[in-house]
Amino acid sequence: MDYAAALFEQNRQLGELTRDADPSVPVPSCPGWSLGQLVRHVGRGHRWAATIIRERADSVVDPRSVPGGKPPEDPDGVVKWLSDSAATVVDAVAAVGADEPSWTFVGPKPSAWWVRRRLHEETVHRADAALALGTGYELPAELAADGLSEWLDLVAARSAATRPAPLEPGTTLHLHATDDGLGPDGEWMLRGTETEVSWEHGHVKGTAAVRGSAVDLLLATLRRLPADTDRLEFIGDARVWSTFLERSPF
Repeated sequence: MDYAAALFEQNRQLGELTRDADPSVPVPSCPGWSLGQLVRHVGRGHRWAATIIRERADSVVDPRSVPGGKPPEDPDGVVKWLSDSAATVVDAVAAVGADEPSWTFVGPKPSAWWVRRRLHEETVHRADAALALGTGYELPAELAADGLSEWLDLVAARSAATRPAPLEPGTTLHLHATDDGLGPDGEWMLRGTETEVSWEHGHVKGTAAVRGSAVDLLLATLRRLPADTDRLEFIGDARVWSTFLERSPF
């Protein structure tokens, strides 16, 4: 997947969706945020990642210190600022090299890691904007499936430091995307151990299973759909799914 191209496209769609919207509209899926704050969060987040990469930071950078982190007031200016923000990440990776180590909140990673992370941050916040504005939301199945894999990587990386863990030891959760053409990339098996949660692609019977489109699985896993949404099919012990959602990091 061309993560940079996908980032620019999702960024474009978010800009067009919010260009003429009232920035004071509340965003229910991000309590306490307005639409304007959400757009600022996304754009500033891109510039924050770019600063980390470009300056080869070895610890977290204060987002408030990021150059150009505040959007202008006029709608067209905001859209351009948002577009320029996404470009800063890709440009920073190109400048230092895709394989150059970079600080991340889950340990050192190649700088290109940030492009994928910022892409999926944007896809989910575009869903938040769509929910706030009452518009439809679509995402290619391949992109949604990759977003779910990327999120599960974060959950697994953080699980050793979170207590209680998202899954009880010995418990398994199978997620199955019903979209055509995804193959193994559309199935995920999560396992709870004494110390962490791990996952792998594969079709294996679990303690519980959740089936649905890749985009609905992604949105439900990130709590943009209710845990018991009728857009998903639940099999087995439903408490495994609800516990995973309650305990997995936000």
